[in-house]
Amino acid sequence: MSGGEVAGILVAVFWAILVSFLAVALARLAQTLRATTKLVADVTDQAVPLLADASSAVRSAQTQIDRVDAIASDVQEVTSNASALSTTVASTFGGPLVKVAAFGYGVRRAISGRKDDVPAKAPRRTVIVGRTVPASRRSKRKKD
Repeated sequence: MSGGEVAGILVAVFWAILVSFLAVALARLAQTLRATTKLVADVTDQAVPLLADASSAVRSAQTQIDRVDAIASDVQEVTSNASALSTTVASTFGGPLVKVAAFGYGVRRAISGRKDDVPAKAPRRTVIVGRTVPASRRSKRKKD
């Protein structure tokens, strides 16, 4: 064999090895693509029901939010009505009640001022430097 023939055989063997490596790599790539396709299909099959459930949950939440909004507006209306009612009651009864209370206080003061023959009550106890002294001892101290 000549040098050219040996070189041709070496090139042919090299290309055969290269083609077999490429064939193995392409076969593994095909398996990976099949597995990826199956995974994507499974995810799609599971994602569609999940998205439908999420959509119904969002619709349900929106319905509940609308109900809460209606309740909040009703509560706000009731609060404003109660505030108006309390203002009306205060303005209607507040002034006359204050006048009646002042009149009653004046009458009590006038009646208590006429009782001059009744001596005023002295306080029962006096605090002296942190001690409590009974009224009988206090009167003795004042006389001294």
